Amino acid sequence: MKKATHQQTKQHNRDLVLRTIFANESISRAEIARVTHLTRTTVSDIVAGLLAEGLVQEIGFGSSLGGKNPILLSLVANSRYLIGLNLAQDKFFGAIVNLRGEIIETVELAVQNRVGEQVLELVYQVLDELLSKGRRPIVGIGVGAPGLINTREGIVLNAVNLGWQDLPLANLLKARYNLPVVVLNDSQATAIGEYVYGGEHNPDGNLVVVNVKHGIGAGVIINGNLFQGDGGGAGEIGHVVVQKDGALCRCGRRGCLETLASAQAVVQRVQSLNLPFSTLQEVIAAFENGHPQVSAVVLDAGRHLGVSLANVIGALNIQKIVLTGDMTHFGAPWFKAVQQAMQETALARLAKNTQLEIGKLDYRGCILGASALLLLNNYSLLFLGAEEK
Repeated sequence: MKKATHQQTKQHNRDLVLRTIFANESISRAEIARVTHLTRTTVSDIVAGLLAEGLVQEIGFGSSLGGKNPILLSLVANSRYLIGLNLAQDKFFGAIVNLRGEIIETVELAVQNRVGEQVLELVYQVLDELLSKGRRPIVGIGVGAPGLINTREGIVLNAVNLGWQDLPLANLLKARYNLPVVVLNDSQATAIGEYVYGGEHNPDGNLVVVNVKHGIGAGVIINGNLFQGDGGGAGEIGHVVVQKDGALCRCGRRGCLETLASAQAVVQRVQSLNLPFSTLQEVIAAFENGHPQVSAVVLDAGRHLGVSLANVIGALNIQKIVLTGDMTHFGAPWFKAVQQAMQETALARLAKNTQLEIGKLDYRGCILGASALLLLNNYSLLFLGAEEK
C-alpha cells in the first residue's frame, strides 16, 4: 500500500472537517478537533480556507466550560447548489437543492408517453428551466433514473418505460452543461435520500428502502454506504419471479413481483374485474371507501410484497426497512398486510428484530438522494464554483 501524499492527506483532513460541520447545525473549532482527532492548528487552518471559500460562517459564541466562549461555525447552506432529477414517475421532477438538502426551486414536466430521444429532450428541458432560475453556483447534477444503471460510467443500460438502452446519459449531460454528473437507479437514489434526510439513521448504519410504485425496486445501505453489488443491480427485487406462469412482466418473463405487488399491477387487476376504476387515484378512493373487491386486490398485493421482504431479511438481516412509493397511499391496512406476511414467512427471530416503516420524503427522496450522492462521492465539487461566488 502506497503512503498518502501530502496533498491527499490535506484533502482527507479537509473533507473530515467539512463532514463534521455538515453533521452539526453549529460547532466550534475545538469541538471539531475533538471529534476528528486533528490538531487545533490543523483545524484552524482548514476552517480559515472554508471561511475564505464562503462555505462556512461564524455565527456567534457558544457556552464555555472555562475560559473564553468558543466561536461557533455553521455551514452556509446557500453557498452552493446541486440539481437533482427524478425520472421514475409519469412526470419528471427536477429541483435545485442547497447544501442542507432544502429544495429551493422545482420544475415538473409530464412525460406523456414519450420514449427514446423525446424523453432525453424532456430531461434537457427540465435542466434548462432549472438553470434559468439564476441560482449560482451549481456544482453538479444528480439523476435518479428507472431501470438498470451502470453508475460508474453513468450509462442507463436498460429503462423499458423510457425506451432507453445503453444510453450514456452522464456523458451527454456533462457535454451539454459542463458540470459533474452522477446517474443511479431511482430506488438506490431514494434509499440515499431517506438515509440522509428521512429521519434518525445511524451514520454508519444499515437500511433497506423498498420503492413500490409503477415498478418495484430496493436500495441497500450498508455501513452508511450505498451497496450496488458487483454489477450495479443490487435491489432489483421487482424482477424476481415469485409466481411461476403468472402474468407477463415488462421484462419479458412471467410472475415477477412487479406483476403482483406494484401499483400498476393493482390497477390492472382491478380493471380485469370490470370495476369502474381506471386510475390509481380512483382505486385508492375505492379502497378508502371499503370496496370489498378492491380491498381484496390491494391486501393481496401487500401480502406478496411482505413475502418478498422476508427473503430480503433472510438474505441481508438488515433490521430497518423503509417502504416508499405510490402503494404507501393505501395506508395502514396495506402496511399491516405487508408486515404480517413478512413476519409470518421470515425466520421468526430475524423478523422480530426488523423494524418496518413508511418513508417520509415521497418523490423528493430520489431527488435529494441523487444530489446527495454527488457530495458523498467528492467534496471537491464544492470548490469548483468558488470563482462564481
